[in-house]
Amino acid sequence: MAMIAAVAGLSNPVQAAFFGGDDEARRAILELRQRLEQSQNATRLLIEQSVQSQNQTQNQAIAQLRSALLDLQGQIDRLKSELALSLGEQERLARDLTELQLRQKDVLSTVEDRLRRFEPVPVTIDGRVVMVEPAEKADYDKAMALFRQSNFTAAQSALESFVLRHGTSAYVPSALFWLGNAQYANKAYKESMGNFQKLLSMAPQHPRAAEAMLAIANVHIELKDMDSARRTLEDLIAAYPRDDTAVTARQRLNRLQ
Repeated sequence: MAMIAAVAGLSNPVQAAFFGGDDEARRAILELRQRLEQSQNATRLLIEQSVQSQNQTQNQAIAQLRSALLDLQGQIDRLKSELALSLGEQERLARDLTELQLRQKDVLSTVEDRLRRFEPVPVTIDGRVVMVEPAEKADYDKAMALFRQSNFTAAQSALESFVLRHGTSAYVPSALFWLGNAQYANKAYKESMGNFQKLLSMAPQHPRAAEAMLAIANVHIELKDMDSARRTLEDLIAAYPRDDTAVTARQRLNRLQ
């Protein structure tokens, strides 16, 4: 925050200097350069901190930084206009200020580019459009790419990591479903069942809830627990009678009778 205050107050020493002679103007320009360097260093530090922790306080600080940088750019514009009325040595000072303005624009552009990397983006998850962080989307897409490649061991690891890192993400119910499937493929049947059950507990109306119940029945069959498999299939038919999965459940239930 000290950097923001320094950025916002850059213009006053320079403006005062124009009424005190070229020497004072030169000193003011040097001071302006030094403070801009401080603002750039503080900007880089703030960007690094925002990568590690994207909490509300940092977002407010970044917004204040953006506002301060834009205000500084306006101040520099006004100083350029004042310097344009001067002669001789002050023309050189005007060129120096122009250079500083260009550097300032570069800093602002860098901040804006970095911020865009952390701004939520709209995605469609199971038919719903929601806002997610870019990191969430990247991690989920990576895990699903592994699953689609039938690399179930790597997919299981990636999905487990996703659920741990993004526990409140809108992707979590779907991630649990695909994690359960990856574990089932890896014959980790009990772990698979646990994640299908978490999905049903968290989002009983999820588009893949019926499929999760069918998968639980399949796990019971793999574990030779036919009574539990029949009960699960019956519960599936009762809970989701109009779902296409209910047809499969009836067929499987008939084979278990």
